[in-house]
This record gives sequence, C-alpha cells and structure tokens, in this order.
Amino acid sequence: MRKLLNTLYITNPEAYLTKDGENIVVRLEEKEAFRTPVHYLEGIVMFSYLGASPAALGLCLERGIGVSLLSPYGKHLANVNGTPQGNVLLRRKQYRMADETVESAKLARSFVIAKLAGSRTVLRRFVSDYRETIATTDNDIDAACKLLARNIVRISDKVDLDVIRGIEGESARAYFSVFDKLILTNKEHFYMLERSRRPPKDNVNALLSFFYTFLLHETKSALVTAGLDPYVGFLHRDRPGRLGLALDLMEEFRPYIADRLVLNLINRQQITAGDFIKKESGGVILKEDARKTVIEAWQKRKAEEITHPFLEEKMPLGLLPYSQALLLARHLRGDIAEYPPFLWK
Repeated sequence: MRKLLNTLYITNPEAYLTKDGENIVVRLEEKEAFRTPVHYLEGIVMFSYLGASPAALGLCLERGIGVSLLSPYGKHLANVNGTPQGNVLLRRKQYRMADETVESAKLARSFVIAKLAGSRTVLRRFVSDYRETIATTDNDIDAACKLLARNIVRISDKVDLDVIRGIEGESARAYFSVFDKLILTNKEHFYMLERSRRPPKDNVNALLSFFYTFLLHETKSALVTAGLDPYVGFLHRDRPGRLGLALDLMEEFRPYIADRLVLNLINRQQITAGDFIKKESGGVILKEDARKTVIEAWQKRKAEEITHPFLEEKMPLGLLPYSQALLLARHLRGDIAEYPPFLWK
C-alpha cells in the first residue's frame, strides 16, 4: 500500500516554484518563502499563473510527483506528470473495455451505486448526529433517503449508460434539494438553493467546488500511480482535456470525504461569510487566508483513519483513492471478477 505523503498547496498567485538541490522552494518577490525536501511530497497543487521553473518541474517528474496548475480562482488549467506508469497491456485493456458498452455500464453502475450509498449515509448520519437540534423526523430528508435507497435497487441490474446517468442525475437532484437542511448555523450566509458550478454562485457551492477540485487531483494521481489512464472513463465519456476516469472514481468519495467536510466547517463555524468574495460575474471564491484554513482542514481529513470495507485494512482517508485505483486495475487485469466500489456505512 502506498505511504500517505504530503500534497503541497500553493495558494498565493504570486508564488513561483524553483529547485535547490533535492528541495522544492517557494519564492515570493525573489525571496524564499518556504522549502521542503522533494521526498516528502506526492503532489503539488498551484493556484498561480507564475508556475514553476523547468528545473523544479523536471525534479517533480523524475520523482513521480504530479503537479496540478489551477487559476487563482480554482479553475483547473493543466496537469504535469512524468512517464505513464504501469504496463501497456493494462491500459489497452482499459481502452477496450471503455469501447464496450455493456462493460462500461457495469463499471459506471458501480461508481454510481457508491455515490448514492454515500449520499444516503450523509443524510442518515446527519439526522443521527443532530437529532436533538432538528425535528425528530424531517419528511424531506426522509423522502430523499428513501429515493436514494430505491434508486440503488433500480440501478443494480442496469446495463444502459443513459439509464444509469438518468438515475444518477435524479438522485443528485434529490440529495442537493435537502442539502440546505443540513446547514444549521449562519443561514443568512450559508445556504444552498441548487448545485451551481463554473462559477459557484454561493458560499456553500464555492466550498464544494473547492474540495471537488482537490478530490479530482487525488483520484487522478491515484489512477496514474496504478498504471491507468485518468482520461479514459466509463461513466464520463471521452472529451478533449476531461479526466474521465478520475471523474468516475471521485464519485465514490464526494459525499464521504468532501460533502461531510463542508458541513463540518460550516456547522462548527470554522469558516465565516467574511472568508468569501463575490465577483462581478456573480461567482463566489474563497479569500487567500481562508484557503489556508480550508486546506489545513482537508489535510487533517485525509489523515483520519478508516477500516476499508473490502480490504478490511486500516488506512488514512487519503489512501482511499489509491486503494480503489488498485482494485480497479486488478479487475481490469482479470485478477478479481467484479470491481468492489467504496461503500461507506
């Protein structure tokens, strides 16, 4: 199992990465602001237009450290990776299966079942954790839980991608229609009327999109490590520049890792309305200082331990994308008959 190393997040848009021996150095206005030995890192995420020196990028590529470049507002710009890992036979099998409608549907179904089950558990855990704060029974939340449960059963034998996507879409709408009820504090500034992206139009959507960007980086890195092509997916079909398989895999972790963290930050008042900026375009982004708070919470979340439901091994949450990527690779190679999605209970 891969050791959980660190991801370096560069939040200042004026930062520039350089190399000094075996160290990655962050420079601001020609002065050194931070340095870390390269062997401590597994990834770098930069919210910067300045980027990094060729020498720094070369060192990262030699050591298998993925670099994700984002705009200062969190828009994904590019990934920089070294030579693809894994053997060509595994990737060829991935490509062949992606071209087979039924096989693609089976894997897509697994990703969606995990997402639906995780979403339902978020709702059920909320009712259990805040039983004294909310009404004993919330009809809307209860109805959403029942719909998610029915859709898990409905989708379990489907091999039509359009049907699977339709069930996933219906379930996502039901889940986010009650997400606002899970927010208990500072309702004047933290609310969700609907899921909005590109750009997020409120503080809650801004947080969700921020964490989903991190999660995409994690799943992409995990798939590359396992020898898979993160661009060729089964649920998310090919589109130039789209990380289809990374988007597939992250569906399993959105509710458990990202959504719960967003709710905790808001309900525990670790993030406030003053941490956001509303742009003239109507989009909402986090301020730089708030990004540091959020990133620290993300790193702590990744360090929490869980017993993997299939492998029955204890591991940090940050290793879940790697464990699932390895299980997916084993399935594609034919080592295991079915891919076991991450099912959180």
